[in-house]
Amino acid sequence: MTVFNHFGRYLLMIKGMFTKPENWRMYWKELMKQCSDIGIGSLGIVVVVALFIGAVSTLQTAYQLVSNLIPKSTIAQIVRDTVILEFAPTITCIVLAGVVGSKIASELGNMRVSEQIDALEIMGINTKAYLIMPKILASFLMIPILVIIAGVLGIWGGRMAGILSGILSPEEFEEGLLSGFQPFNVTFALAKAYTFAFIISSIPAYFGYFVQGGALEIGKASTTAVVTSCIMILFADYILAALLL
Repeated sequence: MTVFNHFGRYLLMIKGMFTKPENWRMYWKELMKQCSDIGIGSLGIVVVVALFIGAVSTLQTAYQLVSNLIPKSTIAQIVRDTVILEFAPTITCIVLAGVVGSKIASELGNMRVSEQIDALEIMGINTKAYLIMPKILASFLMIPILVIIAGVLGIWGGRMAGILSGILSPEEFEEGLLSGFQPFNVTFALAKAYTFAFIISSIPAYFGYFVQGGALEIGKASTTAVVTSCIMILFADYILAALLL
């Protein structure tokens, strides 16, 4: 299939989700399940990645700023802005594209291959709305929260790395942390988080929902979904930076 065929089917899938739910309680239960899987299930890897990214940012920034003319508080300022603008939203969402995206694609692919989706459609359930919409809504709810957690922990990890390695004191780090802060950076990071959340949930859902074949095809669909999601995240990252900055 060509790129245009995939894009057309993708848009039709998104359009097919917007129908009135057959059973609100059933949809709510599925939404809460997806929130638990996406949010709590991904929290561990997000915490680890954020802490080490913040720590490495401090060490590498200190390594590059070797001049005595530059105050050490500048290290904290650079780490803060780097974590908020790029590392927390982009790196976290690329990791989530692998964790969450592969799970969504394989889950829907397994349901398609085992004919569970066909059985739901025979019962009169709109499978696009029931299976895909809760995943996208859960991503909108949980991924920005994970990005906020990653930003806080990234800055804290940078602070601890700076203090433990003797690069700068707590007072110097806090001085740089508060110096020249622009609240718009947080707004920009959240805009990226919501955009990436839609990519992470909808693209793997498309590849999993329309998979054909057996277990081998499910694996290929999961891999394609993750690769495509990562590429689209980087592309969207550039577009948002060009438009908003």
